Amino acid sequence: MKVNKLSHVAFILDGNKRWAEKNNLNTLNGYQHGFDNVKNIVKLSLELNIQYLTIFALSSENFNRTSINLIYKIIYSNFGKLLDEFINQQNVKINILGSRSNIPKKINEIFNKAEELSKKNNRLHLNIAFNYGFSEEIKFLFKKMKSDNLNINLDNDLEIKKLFFLGNCPDPEILIRTGGYQRLSNFIMYNLTYTELFFTETLWPDFDKNEFLDILNNFYNIDRKYGL
Repeated sequence: MKVNKLSHVAFILDGNKRWAEKNNLNTLNGYQHGFDNVKNIVKLSLELNIQYLTIFALSSENFNRTSINLIYKIIYSNFGKLLDEFINQQNVKINILGSRSNIPKKINEIFNKAEELSKKNNRLHLNIAFNYGFSEEIKFLFKKMKSDNLNINLDNDLEIKKLFFLGNCPDPEILIRTGGYQRLSNFIMYNLTYTELFFTETLWPDFDKNEFLDILNNFYNIDRKYGL
């Protein structure tokens, strides 16, 4: 039996606020548990030797929600420890996808530091989509082509792919969305052409190792057709 290759898993993290309400906790607690679960999934991905992990942490459409300040607070309080644990100890490379133009200077500094400190790491590539939307990525791409006067060979798929935020890393074989909604929500659409989609009712803070492994086992049993 042919076993599907797995090198890249993508996640849409949904359900932090609903998890907090369900457990009679405030929204900050929901985001904190969600952040802690990101660490759990990164650790599990390292154990499974997954090379690329892409997570949708904050969409550009949700950027103006009142809860954005709570998300900033979580980053301020937790990112330093994350840098030490994953960048210094686990050789994780961090790449932030999305617009940096309208986020606080301190957040930008934290993101820039994470990317700079981890740029030579290669055990796991962790892509974090923050203030990201695919429609905004397309606008950015066209503006870059125009301003830099790029001469792109439109018959060369690799040249085109390099223009997108994920560059030449392999497309995700799996996309997992937690929280019950069955939609892609403007997330890395160019890179999901033949990705296998898994939707779960589980709210993100409750998504655990057993459910992740069940999804992986289901993926390995899929007869992937690639449009044929």
